[in-house]
Amino acid sequence: MRPTRPDIAVPPFPPGETWIGGEPPVAEQLTARGPLLVHFFEVGELSSIRTLPFVAALHRGLAEAGLTVLGIHSPRSALASRDAELEAALGRLDVPYPVANDRRHRIWLAYGCEGWPSTFIWGAGGTLRWVQFGEGAYHETEAELLDQLAAEGADRPVAVLDPPRSGDGPAIERPSEEIFPGGSPDRPWRGEPGEPLEVEYAGAGAWAALSGEGEVEIRVDGEAEDAIVVGDPGLYEVSSHPHHGLHEVAIWPRGSVQIWSVAFAPGPTP
Repeated sequence: MRPTRPDIAVPPFPPGETWIGGEPPVAEQLTARGPLLVHFFEVGELSSIRTLPFVAALHRGLAEAGLTVLGIHSPRSALASRDAELEAALGRLDVPYPVANDRRHRIWLAYGCEGWPSTFIWGAGGTLRWVQFGEGAYHETEAELLDQLAAEGADRPVAVLDPPRSGDGPAIERPSEEIFPGGSPDRPWRGEPGEPLEVEYAGAGAWAALSGEGEVEIRVDGEAEDAIVVGDPGLYEVSSHPHHGLHEVAIWPRGSVQIWSVAFAPGPTP
């Protein structure tokens, strides 16, 4: 959405934050060269992970046209709050642009984020042009970027995304709410040795936020699945279904693996 005021200036990035994949940037210098996209996310939060391929595609497709993309990892738990853990998680996700470890949430507060993910587009000169809280509005966000790049005097860049589908698509069902089996986002679940975490849910799949090292044994609707090898912190897919439905997953963590949350994917009505 477009901001309610035309004079919101880009906040400076506070000193002392760790940037992975690049040197600490100066926001005012970046927006003097062209538009800047700032994407807030969390490696253990499903909506964040679902938006990363979109942001990466914009970076890869529009960087030569003048776009700068920065990620801000504002953690809600200790899952990947340390620099080395975050660097490992970003490597597993193949994030191609610099990311700040905003573990003290100083950048998050300066921007006034309302949840994960949050996307901000700053135009050349440093004024806010677009805000998107949550998933969605992919083509609208890209169109705003293309307009900002074309306003710099160059030809309008070629769109990165495929054109939106015409007509009505399938109805998408809302999944079950994310659960925190440890009682809160910042407390991992610690069951008794050999005890599984059993979860009933409605959705088209389940993802677990995991840390530590070891394997995770999975049973979905009573059927054994391939074990998941955990080495880096982040989200791991534990089940996938073609349509929305009612399911049950049992998760046995082995080694030092900890379970921080389980989130569920939306899917089409059967």
